Amino acid sequence: MKRYAIAALGGTIAGALMATQVAGPLMAQETAARTSVYEQLDLFGDIFERIRAQYVEEVDEGDLIEAAINGMLTSLDPHSSYLPPKDFDDMQVQTRGEFGGLGIEVTQEEGFVKVVSPIDDTPADEAGIEAGDFITHVDGESVLGLTLDEAVDMMRGPVGSEIVITVVREGLDEPFDVTIIRDTIKLTAVRSRIEGNTVVLRITTFNDQTYDNLEEEWNSAVEELGGAENVGGVVLDLRNNPGGLLTQAIKVSDAFLEAGEIVSTRGRDPQDSDRYNASAGDITDGKPVVVVINGGSASASEIVAGALKDHRRAVVIGTKSFGKGSVQSVIPLRGDGAMRLTTARYYTPSGRSIQALGVAPDIVVAQPPRRPEAGEEDENGAASRFSRSEADLRGALGNDSMTEDERRQLEEELERAEAAAKLREEDYQLAYAIDILKGLSALGPNQ
Repeated sequence: MKRYAIAALGGTIAGALMATQVAGPLMAQETAARTSVYEQLDLFGDIFERIRAQYVEEVDEGDLIEAAINGMLTSLDPHSSYLPPKDFDDMQVQTRGEFGGLGIEVTQEEGFVKVVSPIDDTPADEAGIEAGDFITHVDGESVLGLTLDEAVDMMRGPVGSEIVITVVREGLDEPFDVTIIRDTIKLTAVRSRIEGNTVVLRITTFNDQTYDNLEEEWNSAVEELGGAENVGGVVLDLRNNPGGLLTQAIKVSDAFLEAGEIVSTRGRDPQDSDRYNASAGDITDGKPVVVVINGGSASASEIVAGALKDHRRAVVIGTKSFGKGSVQSVIPLRGDGAMRLTTARYYTPSGRSIQALGVAPDIVVAQPPRRPEAGEEDENGAASRFSRSEADLRGALGNDSMTEDERRQLEEELERAEAAAKLREEDYQLAYAIDILKGLSALGPNQ
């Protein structure tokens, strides 16, 4: 017994010696790191004082501090930034669904402002601004070298005032100017329309109103069709939706799922990771769903598309989404300002991060360029040819084998087919989504 006790004691002494030998260098490194940080802070103080005392013009000390804070945050990634009190107020107003401006969601890339997506029915949308456009100048002044917030400030102004932005667009050799009249942007988060027996739910943003709007629009569409049994399926249109609130993306996803993970977020500290699961209840009672996305679908839009795709709850069509897979926390600060800080990445139910990759559609469907309308010349210079059928021929035999009901049914089918053809001209991606829904409905609920 004594030998065991001595051996244990010897082990304890050896362990203590090793801990001392290892801990010594570690503590020295930590002390050196702290000293280096303090030296850098002293350097910052020296520079601040020199600017304040010797710069060619008198500067506002508060502006200098704000610029230093914002520079520190924007050096991290394009989505982290400082929000002075006014910008913080503007952000809260925008989240509630109404604000003044052009109606575009933007990010920064290679020093220029890049349009993530225009917002439906806003001045920018009506002026033809597209997802992926680069804004290089505002009223003739370059935005190169400005922070994203500074560039956005240049685009802000009184409602009714005019702004000229210079746009560089992929596929065009030269930049071009677009004149836009600023307006109050009122976001209607969800709009619905009915195409045949398909309910199209167009979600433009994820703000405080999104899920409530979705429920209202769905119930209204079901009522218009005369009951849920008359609904063939749902198209969830997330094109050019720049995202918004994570909580709303989770609620919208949950609306179409009965169970399972919707999204998980993972930060630097594993304890800060979260996992969000669906609760029982599908507002459509299992109706087939097709989701439409494009390069302007970002953030919260990608959470919804990714969740429904991974659970095989929906067929996703369109083109690859934007690829913003990070989560920003807005942290209020003293002085009524706040900082927007990237604190986590989010992952789809399959465990995949879409950061910089985007959500890939199940079926790639690009929106083709507009075709010539009736009476216009096509690209070969020939006008659309007049189509003829057997019934147009002189002396053609009639069809007397059909009853009036059969003839009426045929006419109705022809009208539906013509409406579908017209929709393909107006919005090929949406028409494609509806065609897929028809196929899914034909397979039956158990397929």
